[in-house]
Amino acid sequence: MATPVELFLNPDIDLPKYASAYHQRGIVQIPNIFEPASAEAIHNMLRVGMPWRHLLTDVNDKPVHFSQEEWAALDQHQRAELMRDALARAGENRGFHYFTYPMIEAYLRKWDEGHSIHQATELINSPTFLDLGRMVTGVDGINKADAHACQYGPGHYLTRHVDEGEDRERRAAYVLGFTRGWQPDWGGLLLFLKDNQDVDHGFLPRFNNLTIFDIKYLHTVTQISTFAAAPRLTITGWFRDDAIPGKGGAG
Repeated sequence: MATPVELFLNPDIDLPKYASAYHQRGIVQIPNIFEPASAEAIHNMLRVGMPWRHLLTDVNDKPVHFSQEEWAALDQHQRAELMRDALARAGENRGFHYFTYPMIEAYLRKWDEGHSIHQATELINSPTFLDLGRMVTGVDGINKADAHACQYGPGHYLTRHVDEGEDRERRAAYVLGFTRGWQPDWGGLLLFLKDNQDVDHGFLPRFNNLTIFDIKYLHTVTQISTFAAAPRLTITGWFRDDAIPGKGGAG
């Protein structure tokens, strides 16, 4: 198992500046979000020894994921049929396919005990990170954060959608970037779209940054090119204000 490491956010970030930018537009990107050693540690967690799972949508547009062992246990016809169905839906602007690790589910179910990724899960739900979410978004009721590690390789994609959530408990989406040297020709761009589908704003994958955006925005991650020379690595999720049992609604 990995040696435990301490993870720290950058204490010198001017959060009021980024909160002001977020309030003006509902999208903000914060560079150098972690201290350098912490950013390197998380990058290494994602690059080496991650138990990635195949994530795609089923015929009902619901997410399904397969461990490497489960995927390998499928025969070639079964895998081809899953991919054919997923790509057909993608052609209708529905669905996604990439590698994931569901950090909260893994933490609660005690998957891969001792893996250092669980330290990142704890940091993302720490008072420090949740306070950052509350300050930048202005939503005082934020009380937790989802977290999913993501690796996009050639052919992977995320079609356009909004992030309201089934119970409308999500208050803002976030993307932590851990990708170096990315080129725009490789795809993997996070794009925000206007009502007429023109691109309103877009971000190149970068290293050690945090993007926060309002869940109202229609957005997509463009398909990764076959000639992309590296994986696109992120941790993504939502700042949430779920009701606390016995205390009524939150936020």
